[in-house]
Amino acid sequence: MAAEHHIVPIKGMHCAACSSRIERVVGKLEGVSAASVNLAAETMDVAFDSARTSLEAIAARVGELGFEAVLADFSGEEESLFKARARETAEELEAKRRALVPELVLAGLVLLFSMGAMLGLPLPAFLDPNHSPVVNALVQLALTAPLLWLGRGFFTGGIPALLRGGPNMDSLIALGTGAAFAASLWSTVNIVLGRAHAHELYFESAAVIIALISLGKYFEAKSKARATEAMKALLKLAPDTATRLTGGHSETVPVASVRLGDVLLVRPGERVPVDGVVLEGASEVDESMLTGESLPVAKLPGNALSAGTRNALGTLSMRAVRVGRDTTLARIIRLVRDAQDSKAPIAALADRVSLYFVPVVMILALLAALAWLVAGESWPFALRIFVSVMVIACPCAMGLATPTSIMVGTGRGARLGVLIKSGLALELAGRVNAVVLDKTGTLTMGKPALTDIVPSPGVREDDVLTLAAAVESLSSHPLGLPVVQAAADKGLVLPRAIEAQAVPGQGVSARVDGERILVGRAGWFLSQGIAMPPELLHAGERLAKAGKTPLYAGSASRMLGILAVADVLRPEASEVVRELVRMGIRPVMLTGDNHGTAQAIAAKAGLSEALAEVPPEGKADKVARLQSSGLTVAMVGDGINDAPALARADVGIAMGSGLDVAIEAGDIVLMRPDLHGLVTALKLSRATLRNIKENLFWAFAYNVLGIPVAAGALHLFGGPTLSPMIAGAAMAMSSVSVVSNALRLRFFRG
Repeated sequence: MAAEHHIVPIKGMHCAACSSRIERVVGKLEGVSAASVNLAAETMDVAFDSARTSLEAIAARVGELGFEAVLADFSGEEESLFKARARETAEELEAKRRALVPELVLAGLVLLFSMGAMLGLPLPAFLDPNHSPVVNALVQLALTAPLLWLGRGFFTGGIPALLRGGPNMDSLIALGTGAAFAASLWSTVNIVLGRAHAHELYFESAAVIIALISLGKYFEAKSKARATEAMKALLKLAPDTATRLTGGHSETVPVASVRLGDVLLVRPGERVPVDGVVLEGASEVDESMLTGESLPVAKLPGNALSAGTRNALGTLSMRAVRVGRDTTLARIIRLVRDAQDSKAPIAALADRVSLYFVPVVMILALLAALAWLVAGESWPFALRIFVSVMVIACPCAMGLATPTSIMVGTGRGARLGVLIKSGLALELAGRVNAVVLDKTGTLTMGKPALTDIVPSPGVREDDVLTLAAAVESLSSHPLGLPVVQAAADKGLVLPRAIEAQAVPGQGVSARVDGERILVGRAGWFLSQGIAMPPELLHAGERLAKAGKTPLYAGSASRMLGILAVADVLRPEASEVVRELVRMGIRPVMLTGDNHGTAQAIAAKAGLSEALAEVPPEGKADKVARLQSSGLTVAMVGDGINDAPALARADVGIAMGSGLDVAIEAGDIVLMRPDLHGLVTALKLSRATLRNIKENLFWAFAYNVLGIPVAAGALHLFGGPTLSPMIAGAAMAMSSVSVVSNALRLRFFRG
C-alpha cells in the first residue's frame, strides 16, 4: 500500500492546547509520518503509511481525545469540503449570536443586583443585599444558573478534557467560574441559614466571565470567518451550470457533467464554466480574479479560456479541455486551501508552549491562592486570585497568531495573482535577501521581437522590412517570425516570394519580383562574394554588442540594410530591479548567454550583477553558491527549464501565464507574466511575517504580564487586585485583538 496524505476537518477544538494535543498524540501513532493541526482552519494535515494504519484508525484516536475527525465523503472535491465547513461555521456563528443576547442580559442583571448598591444605584428594598440578603442571593442564583446552562459548552468541553489529562482553555474557564459559583452557592446556603452576608457572593464573577468570554468567542469566530473571504470569493467564481451545444441545440447542464471535448456556449456576462479554447466569436474576458490584471483580455478563436473568468462582451463558443479538479480555478483553490491549512516554522514555539500552558496555569493559580492564604489573606481573597489567574490565561491568542495571518495573507495573495503554496514558503519569502532572476522569459519577454531597422543609404525602412518579411514568410525560423510579425503590425503588403532556400546557421533566401533576396548573417553574404559596406558592418557590430541579433538583408547587387532581433526586456524590469534594491534585496541575473549579451541586458535592467554562460544544469550550483554566503535566496524562473534551480533555492518563484500556469513548479506562483508580481509576493510575505511576529509578541506579552497581575503581583506593593470580571474580559479580547490584527492584511496593496 502507498503512503496517503489527507486534510481532515476537526470539530471541537477550543484553543491551542487542543490543537497541540491532537498534533502530539496523532503524530506518535504507528504509521503516521507527519501530523499538523491548524487551529484557525480547524483542520489536521496528516500523512501516514496506509499499510500500517488507516484514516479511520486516526479518526478514532482523535475521538478518544474528545474531538471529532470528519471523514465525510466529498468525492475528492475540496470545494465541496470547504463549502460544508463554511456552512457549519455560519450555523455555529448564528448559534453563538442567539445565545449571546440572553447571556449578556442575565450577566447585566446579576451585576446590577450584586454591585448596584455599592455603586450607588437605587434598588428596591426587597432586592437590596443590605436589607434582604436572602432574596438578593436567591435572585442572583436564579439568574446565574440559566446563564451557566447557556455557557455549558465551557464545562462539557473543559471538564472531560481535564479528566482525560489534556486540559484546555475551556478547562480553565470551567474551573475558574465553577469555583466562583460553588463558593457562592455555599455562601447562599449560609446566608439562608443566617451564618453569612450577601457580600460573600461571587455569582457576578461567574456570570460576567461566561458572558464576556462568550462575547469574545463570538467576535473571534466572526473574525475567523472573515479570514476565509478570499477562498469564498474564489469558490463563487465557479458557475453551477453550463450551456452545452449538441446537434445544433443548446441545453443547460450542471458544470459537473461537462466532459472533455464538449462544445459550450458562453454568453456576455456569464462566467466561463471550465478551461477551454475559443472556437467561434470574439469578446473580452475579465481575468482579474485569477491573475490580478484589472484590464479585460481580448479573446479570438484559438485563444485559451479559464474557468471562473467573466465574459464581458460578445458570445463565445468554446471546447472544454480541462474539467472538474483539473481546471486552473480548481487547482488554485487547492493551492490556497493547502497554504491556509499549513503551518509556518515560526509557529513552533507557540505550539510547544501551548501544549504545556494550561496545566502550568492551573498549578500557578493554585499556588498563588495558597500563597496568599499562607500570607494571611482571607479565603475569599484567595478565591478571587485563583479565579482571576484561571480566566486571564489565554492559549488561544498564541494558537491563532500564526495560522490566522497565513490564512489572510495567502488569501490576499490569491486576489492579487500571487499563489503562495505553504506557510513555510511564506515565511522564507519574508526573509529573502537575494533574488536570482533567470533572463529568458523572466527579465525578458521570452520571445524575440524586431527592435531596430538600419537601412542602407537611399533605402527606406519600410522597403527593408517589406522585402525581408516576404522572404521570412516562407521560413519558420524563430528569428524570422518577429520580422514577419513587425510587417503585419505596420500593415505592410508583402510581395509574393518564391523558390525559398534555407541554409542552416546562415539564413534564408527567396526570389521576390525576379530578384533573389538574402536575409541572414554577415558571413553568409561575404561567402557569396557580396560586398558589405563598412558602415553597415559597424552598425551590425554595435547591435551585437547591445545583445541583439543582426539580420542582414540584400541581394547580389545591393545591400538593403540590417534588421535587429532580440528577446526584449520586460517593460517593468528596470522598475522592479530598483524596487528590489530599495527593499534591501540583492538582484542577480542568471543566463546561458555570452558575457557581452548578458552585460548588455543587465545594464538595461539596472542590474549590477549578471552570471553569464551558465548551462541549465549549472543554475542550481550558482544558487547554492549564493546560499553558502549566508543569503536567503529566491529563484525566479519559468517553472520548467529552471526546475533544478527553483528546487535548490530557499524559495522557488515560478512565472505563470495566468491561464496555463506551471502550478506544480515553485513554492510561489505568479499568475501572470509580470515581474511586479515578484515585488508583490515578497512585500506580502514580509507584511505577513511582520504581522505574525506582532501577533506572537502580543500573545506572549499578554500572558507574561497578565498572569502575574492576576496572581496579585500589584497587591504586594500596595496596589489593587485584578477583578475576575476584568480578567475574563481581557482574556476574551486577547484572541479578538490577534485575529483583528491579522485581518489588516486584507487591505494589503503591494
